[in-house]
Amino acid sequence: MTFVRTSVFLLLALLLATPALAGHHDEGPVRQAIVLAAFGTSYPEAVKSILNIKAKVEKAHPGVPVRLAFTSNIIRKIWQERQGDAAWRKANADIPAEILYVKHPLATIADLQNDGYRDVAVQSLHVFAGEEYHDLLTLVGGLRSIRSLKAKYTPFARLVVGRPALGQPGEAYPYVQDMEKAAKVLKGDVEHARKEDAALVYMGHGNDFFSTGIYAEFQKTLRAEYGYPIFIGCVEGYPAFDDMAALLAASGKKKVLLKPFMIVAGDHASNDMAGDEDDSWKVMLEKAGYSVIIDLRGLGMVDGWADLYVDHLADALAQGTGK
Repeated sequence: MTFVRTSVFLLLALLLATPALAGHHDEGPVRQAIVLAAFGTSYPEAVKSILNIKAKVEKAHPGVPVRLAFTSNIIRKIWQERQGDAAWRKANADIPAEILYVKHPLATIADLQNDGYRDVAVQSLHVFAGEEYHDLLTLVGGLRSIRSLKAKYTPFARLVVGRPALGQPGEAYPYVQDMEKAAKVLKGDVEHARKEDAALVYMGHGNDFFSTGIYAEFQKTLRAEYGYPIFIGCVEGYPAFDDMAALLAASGKKKVLLKPFMIVAGDHASNDMAGDEDDSWKVMLEKAGYSVIIDLRGLGMVDGWADLYVDHLADALAQGTGK
């Protein structure tokens, strides 16, 4: 009897020690879902870039629901206002409901959990580990920390985050290697610039208080990869237009291929970059004596760039921590 009691005690101890991440609950197999968290866009035409990435992810994970979420509060508010605008909806009938009713990542993850999905992977569709990605990490980290007294009631069996296109600090996946891979998929842009005998200039979004220098470093990576005059400037933060323009002037090129270094070619690309106002990059470059060629294709429309997110999602799922 002593042996039996001891065996039962040991068995109970092992069961109680089993972590929640092992899926200890009474609801059957853990269901998996994917959330693609993008900054977002208010431009209907630019939505195609995000949907192209989504299609790539769905192909890589057949049978797994893939939801979109926008991290920008301003962008989401615009879509929310359009929901009640019957005239706008009629004129833009091709906009899918998942865009029109897009939510914050927090709400999207909560909806999935409420629908019974406890294994959720959140893939960042940001370019680099800036403000929006930082906030996404802290959000998911908070949700991941939730524990219930009974393991079976813990909201998530697993909750991971995939890194941005240009990577993030850390040893698991050195960001320098991510930048090298990203540089290779932009070969088509460089070939286009060479054909036109034009310098290749990218406009990135940047951030005015969380500037990491990643754009300047990626510019160096691109130039090392192709041996060609390639420049990156930002709408906000460093390197600014003037920083980029000084290097461009030293290149001796008189023609510029101007492209957005953003997932979508939305408001910044259409107005700040390619607009007709005096402070647009196109106008300022033309006033400086350059012939400017505009390419309004967002990075999300480049299949190789979209594949970067597919690969980073696979890494997050394989590692299991998103770090």
